[in-house]
Amino acid sequence: MKLISWNVNGLRACVGKGFSEIFKELDADFFCLQETKMQEGQLDISFEGYKSYWNYAEKKGYSGTAIFTRHEPLNVSYGIGVEEHDHEGRVITLEMPDFFLVTVYVPNSQNELRRLDYRMTWEDDFLAYIKKLDEKKPVIFCGDLNVAHEEIDLKNPKTNRRNAGFTDEERNKMTTLLNSGFTDTFRFFYPDQKEIYSWWSYRFHAREKNAGWRIDYFITSARLNDRLLGAKIHTEIFGSDHCPVELTIR
Repeated sequence: MKLISWNVNGLRACVGKGFSEIFKELDADFFCLQETKMQEGQLDISFEGYKSYWNYAEKKGYSGTAIFTRHEPLNVSYGIGVEEHDHEGRVITLEMPDFFLVTVYVPNSQNELRRLDYRMTWEDDFLAYIKKLDEKKPVIFCGDLNVAHEEIDLKNPKTNRRNAGFTDEERNKMTTLLNSGFTDTFRFFYPDQKEIYSWWSYRFHAREKNAGWRIDYFITSARLNDRLLGAKIHTEIFGSDHCPVELTIR
């Protein structure tokens, strides 16, 4: 079973950059999107053999998530059940027969860390949500988690130490999450791999220089470790400032 996650940074723009062709080429069972930046009815897109589920932010042109699936879910839910967080279209959960699949677009702490306090509240509430799901059946969650966990996960760790996405606070929350019984699937297969990133700034020719960050993840319940078959970061695919990430699982 193949799963793909991609922050498309505006799906309508990405469609103009070959999204449909990339979607078909990757040929996934589940294709999860973040930062669709759309409202309902703004784009008519479908793929034969797939059903799609959408969560739109109330604010126009902001955030938003979607999942395309070949497999009929038992149940679909939107948000995490905390009103403070559920206006921005950040989470979709599919309940499948033997796991939950969650796509998530984690809030950015923003310039001068003006949203860091909110981000900390989000992290605690999202982890509580994931752990509650995990009590029922294993969880696969994916998306733009807006954190580079370790120094190996970004090109310039020293100069980014107090920048959004690489604060001690955000990194510690990621450590707490992984220590709660979850696996960073890319690091499961490639614990020491350097210079593989999933996001590059549009400024300063960052992608040409590979001055990037690994902030897009597939995280799974640790009890799924023996079912993990492979993980990839598709650095060859353009169309967004992020590239797709992949998980294959038996």
